[in-house]
Amino acid sequence: MSDVLAAISLAEALAVALGVAYLLLAVRENIACWYAAFLSTALSVYVFWDVSLFMESLLNVYYMAMAVYGWLQWHGGKQRAGESDALAISTWAPKHHLWVIGGVLTISAISGYILSANTQASWPFVDSFTTWGSVITTFMVARKVLENWIYWIVIDTVSIFLYLDRGLYLYAGLFVVYLVIAVFGYFGWRRSMLQSRAPAQT
Repeated sequence: MSDVLAAISLAEALAVALGVAYLLLAVRENIACWYAAFLSTALSVYVFWDVSLFMESLLNVYYMAMAVYGWLQWHGGKQRAGESDALAISTWAPKHHLWVIGGVLTISAISGYILSANTQASWPFVDSFTTWGSVITTFMVARKVLENWIYWIVIDTVSIFLYLDRGLYLYAGLFVVYLVIAVFGYFGWRRSMLQSRAPAQT
């Protein structure tokens, strides 16, 4: 049992360290963030499954796939725009966000009910919300949608409660760091977007 706990602690610590590296690199629009994301989420699949957060575990399988997709999107953006440029930061219209939020809440209610009725999952509705919210928000990061950082602030806050409840203190601490980085990420990406759209001085 002690060997299992030691292995989990090591996996959790490595996943957290790589998770921090991912987000810091993402704020700087550095394509290397996707390498860190892939390794971090591969470790997280195991950690979350072991503590019966099944949706979180499956979410990290999705994250692994999105790390590959994000790398392809950012790398492809550089090839199309020139080596000195990255995929452009964009925004979504309010109507688009309303559809997304409504969809996330609906599918979270459905999957939460299924989990609560058929498994021993912990906090099935909360787990479902953070999972489905993270699905769309990770896609937004890959497409460089500015508002992804606002979504992450909400998701990270809920996730902190979830991880504290399950005794995943390193992950809870990681998401506190994520909260802070998300705020800086929003303003950093917004500044970068405005600068890229500003007319050239002549």
